[in-house]
Amino acid sequence: MEALIERELKVADEVWIATALLHREHPSQSDFAVEEIVERARREKISDVLRPGVYIHAQMHCVANRPPSPGRYRMLFETRPGHRRLYCVADPFDTRRDGSKIVPVASDIPEKYRALLHWYQEWCKGRSGGSSRFAALLALEGSGKDLWGAENADEYINRLREEWG
Repeated sequence: MEALIERELKVADEVWIATALLHREHPSQSDFAVEEIVERARREKISDVLRPGVYIHAQMHCVANRPPSPGRYRMLFETRPGHRRLYCVADPFDTRRDGSKIVPVASDIPEKYRALLHWYQEWCKGRSGGSSRFAALLALEGSGKDLWGAENADEYINRLREEWG
């Protein structure tokens, strides 16, 4: 049964596991380079071979505060260019990723990694999650688009300026 789980393990879950292991092994380190996450996944050998999708998931598909492309997961958080940590629910995120997967489903990952889910809950407790002002700004995305409808935004502004005389 365990081999079946490993074969069907989602790449995003593999990336989350590798990142969680890094956090647990290096508790004083706040983030990790994408390459460190990929290397940790390679060393862990969760899948028989490192799948090519691991890098792109760590780079963008799983990253909450990056535009979805096309992945919409919120499993990692970009702390600075090229560096990631696990995402916590208080962190700001690209609103187009709302409702996306944050952690693996326990039954979808090998049993030996399921304790990481409990560890993660404890790890996230008390994290501030960044600026609430930033999150508020992200929440405004798309508001006001009904003001100009199908009209190009620049044309709308130019028209308003002309009306002001």
